Amino acid sequence: MSTPHIKAEKGDIARTVLMPGDPLRAKYVAENYLENAKLFNTVRNMFGYTGTYQGKRISVMGSGMGMPSIGIYSYELFKFFDVENIIRIGSCGAYTDQIGLYDVLLADCAYSESTYAAVQSGEDKGPYTYPSKSLNERIEAIAEDLGTPITKGTIHSSDVFYRENFEEFKRIRDEHWAIAVEMEAFALFHNAQVTGKNAATILTVSDSLVTQEETSPEERQNAFTNMMEIALRLA
Repeated sequence: MSTPHIKAEKGDIARTVLMPGDPLRAKYVAENYLENAKLFNTVRNMFGYTGTYQGKRISVMGSGMGMPSIGIYSYELFKFFDVENIIRIGSCGAYTDQIGLYDVLLADCAYSESTYAAVQSGEDKGPYTYPSKSLNERIEAIAEDLGTPITKGTIHSSDVFYRENFEEFKRIRDEHWAIAVEMEAFALFHNAQVTGKNAATILTVSDSLVTQEETSPEERQNAFTNMMEIALRLA
């Protein structure tokens, strides 16, 4: 049963979906980690694949950038394709010099100024949404088993990438204890809540708003392997 944005049947997609923002990162995961990967979606070039990892069936699909985009794809996956778990594997910008490039972060809360939750369901429960506690506990255990350091904290999900007042991030960091910024987790967590499903967000630091260091597009697409391996083991 295809939707306006995903051309697939229910059985084509696994119960657990890894969701990078970049569809080319989804392609990279499928080609380098999954066995017998099959392409199930090409609508708008938002590639989705299903295969196996260590004998377990798993899917990976891009979400696009921003809450409206991940809001569409995650809702359709949860609501119409029997997906139970979505793990976002994305990039973020560090809000503190205690976090460096390529560090792996785990969101235990998403703060946002966005009206996504109120508009989507009329449920305005404030500026925070939360991941699945059980998924987060499993992610932490896997990271420890793999020997991968992971930093847990509040993530700022912003509607705006190019903010005119660049220094505003300092206020958000200090008032909401945010350790990094991205653009999707708040909506993903909300969609999981309203559909009764599970979601988590693992991020790799691609740049720093404090030190001005940054990675290249190619590095963001291909080099975030620690995060990918944690998420794959979760399946």
